[in-house]
Amino acid sequence: MEDINSLVKDVKQSFRVVMDGAVAQSMRDKGLNYHLNWGVTLPRLREKAEELKAAASHQTSAFSVYDLAIALWKENVRECKILATMLMPPDEILPEVCDIWMEQIPSQEIAEQVSFNLWQFLPYAPEKAYQWMASDKEYYQLCGFHVLSRLFMNGQQPNERGINEYIDQTLASLQGPYVSVRKAAMLSLQHFAELGLVYERMARSATKSIHLDIF
Repeated sequence: MEDINSLVKDVKQSFRVVMDGAVAQSMRDKGLNYHLNWGVTLPRLREKAEELKAAASHQTSAFSVYDLAIALWKENVRECKILATMLMPPDEILPEVCDIWMEQIPSQEIAEQVSFNLWQFLPYAPEKAYQWMASDKEYYQLCGFHVLSRLFMNGQQPNERGINEYIDQTLASLQGPYVSVRKAAMLSLQHFAELGLVYERMARSATKSIHLDIF
């Protein structure tokens, strides 16, 4: 049996075998600077996540995927952080831990990965999404809109108060300073409109109010 620190070391060494220098260089060229970045592709990381989940489920396993996810997130390594988002059980991460992870998101890529791999599946996802959407921080807003996009895609309809809050924040973000957030807000609005004719009309009316005609 091995402790978590040894396992994290083994996981990091496994990245060296499948590293992709071209991918890593491309990320650096785009401004994605991590302390360490092996350029491992997402499909490879998903394979590794499934391998680790299977190992953790074995009766003789000395670690839990929760503990491993916590340990991996602490590493300032691109692959470790993404793997942590793939491993963390959504029904086990507490809101307080969720808040800590949010504060530590280092890049747009990690914000997107944690939104798609973990945040959208949280039992309290809507509550957090609305909270993040209203933040003045880029990655918080980005996560909020990405999560809401997924919730809308899954047919989750906001209540009246939620609709008003969502539209107000979306209009503000569409006119805000962050390109990434504007794109995420627009995408979420498109999925909001797909909830039904009434929602489409609300989205159309809202965008026209700021002289955007996208529907």
